[in-house]
Amino acid sequence: MAASDTDHGGSSPDPEPGPVARLRRRLVEPIAARITAFRSDDSDRSVARRSAGAAFLIRVASAGILFVSQILLARWMGRFEFGIYVAVWAWASVLGPLAPLGLAYGSQRFIPEYRHRGDLDGLRGFLTGARLLSLGQGAIAGALLAAVVLALGRDVPAHFLVPFLIAAATLPAFALSMVQDGMARSFDWIDLALVPLFIVQPVLILVVMGGLHVAGGTMDAVAVLATTCGAMWLVTLVQAVLMGRRFAGAVPPGARRYDVRYWLKTSLPIFVVDGFFLLLFYVDILVLQLYVGPQDVAIYYAASKTLSLVHFISYAVGAAVAHRFSAYHVAGEREKLESFVGDAVRWTFWPTLAFGAVLAALGLPILRLFGPGFDAGYPLILIIMIGLLARGAVGPAERLLNMTGHQSLCAVVYASALAVNVILCVVLIPRFGIFGAGWATAAAVVVESIMLFVLVKRKLGLHVFVVRFRRS
Repeated sequence: MAASDTDHGGSSPDPEPGPVARLRRRLVEPIAARITAFRSDDSDRSVARRSAGAAFLIRVASAGILFVSQILLARWMGRFEFGIYVAVWAWASVLGPLAPLGLAYGSQRFIPEYRHRGDLDGLRGFLTGARLLSLGQGAIAGALLAAVVLALGRDVPAHFLVPFLIAAATLPAFALSMVQDGMARSFDWIDLALVPLFIVQPVLILVVMGGLHVAGGTMDAVAVLATTCGAMWLVTLVQAVLMGRRFAGAVPPGARRYDVRYWLKTSLPIFVVDGFFLLLFYVDILVLQLYVGPQDVAIYYAASKTLSLVHFISYAVGAAVAHRFSAYHVAGEREKLESFVGDAVRWTFWPTLAFGAVLAALGLPILRLFGPGFDAGYPLILIIMIGLLARGAVGPAERLLNMTGHQSLCAVVYASALAVNVILCVVLIPRFGIFGAGWATAAAVVVESIMLFVLVKRKLGLHVFVVRFRRS
């Protein structure tokens, strides 16, 4: 029998792929391959990039939750009660991170150091001792806050008394959570470091207060702060249990050595730096209250909260890379450190610029979500953004100095920036109101960034500016 026209005595060539198959082959498959390679790459740079990305996504989610919750709480509570809550929680937000006396950030130095040296006794001692120490320090800070409030008596308005006492009860858990956050980052456990405090806690607060609102309960500062206190203790204790399980798998059991004097001696300069940084972060609102009314303070607060997403970029990168700085420095790996610093600066600046442009475009509708009149603060977004771009241009330079033994220099930088901020606030706010506070803050951050660049260049010989100028 003769072969048919379609029978060529062998296999037929593959038909021409359709448009869907071509799209999959040319676009989807290469992207999937890159994602797989990225996730399987265990190099320090890839791990840090994944950590920075995870930290940023978590903080973005947290910022969104907090943004919505602040709007809802303000509407549910009313401006007066919401103002009490914001004022009291601002104190807790300063005292809580300061209570561990620098051990929170110190974790990102001590843990890589102990691991590099193979000092498991010291590592086990730090993982246990630092958490107990921070819990005790938080209890002392809470007791001191309560004692001061009670000692002032009638000088403290009655509606502030109970809220401050609740905040005092929150400080031990706050301090412990900060140290556990630093420990988890040092093992690249970004989920365990950030999710409890920045996702679970605000969701719990929002759910409880939303239920109270639906049930017709009392929506005041005491209710919100009591809910916040309970949520803080719950998520911190759960985080402690989960961390204990992970430590058991990552660190072999054995003897412990508690180098408490060494921890505190090394961490105290970091504590000073944190103190100046936190005051630098809050001083504009604190000074602003002396010169303008609550409505203007609310507008300024809304504008600064709108910029929180941009601020989290530098936080996320710093959270992911700080312990790498320490590890490379201790190991004497100069080239890796220099390359990694350049990466960290770029990871900080370009996303900062991109998100800043987005907020410049969407700032007005975002501010209008807070209610009528809040759009008057739109120029503040552009003003404060100048400082955030300056900070982004030098990346996590302050973390680099801290992780390489130059904590005292960071203290000088932040003290100088704080002094500039306070002086400019006192000079500019009476004349320009909230916009004077914005210019004071932006100028202080620019001064801070310039000083960080100069000090890193002189002390470490490293270039921490996003643009590298070459000499001809």
